[in-house]
Amino acid sequence: MFYIKTLSNFNEIEDTLEPHEKYRMDYVKKEYKLQSKNSIQQAKWFNENCTPSFKEHLDVSLMATGLPLLFFTALMSAGQVISNEAFEWALDMPDMFYANIEVGCFLNDIASYKQGKCEKDVASTVECYMREYGTTGEEAVAAITGMVEHAWRRINKACIEVKPAVEPVVQCLLNTTRVLEAYYLHGRDGLTYGRDLKELITFLFLKDVHV
Repeated sequence: MFYIKTLSNFNEIEDTLEPHEKYRMDYVKKEYKLQSKNSIQQAKWFNENCTPSFKEHLDVSLMATGLPLLFFTALMSAGQVISNEAFEWALDMPDMFYANIEVGCFLNDIASYKQGKCEKDVASTVECYMREYGTTGEEAVAAITGMVEHAWRRINKACIEVKPAVEPVVQCLLNTTRVLEAYYLHGRDGLTYGRDLKELITFLFLKDVHV
């Protein structure tokens, strides 16, 4: 039933695209398949009560975050500003794209660790790091926070070296990473608990700006 509904949704979305844009749906489908594959692996780990190595966890969890699928879906509806070359650039998973996903995954796991995760959640990067390196939770959080900073350096480097043909998609990716930082600012989880973003949204859209 879920599979049939998914196919129906893909068809409905594709019908909204212009004829010269319909090729973009193929990219979205590829990312959907990739996310599904990695989500199944996460479920297998949970059902087998398995805590993978830190690297094994990263290889799977980064692709299961939903961020690649979300990004390709955004590009699909971005109109003529996004070229076919830009889609191919993103599909090759350049380091900037990978770093963007790392930021989202790491910040989410740090927030989940601080607030207490659901008992049905698969082991996070924080827990895998603690187990593999024998650290405390605080030490693991500090190490992964350092990885977030390193990911940002790679993103900034890519922005400097970007080719004109993919500049729009790079800008989109950069803005996505900025939004992730806002969601998880100071260790909060604004993605799960929307009330945490209420004050920020109020200041951005409802409060007067005095110049």
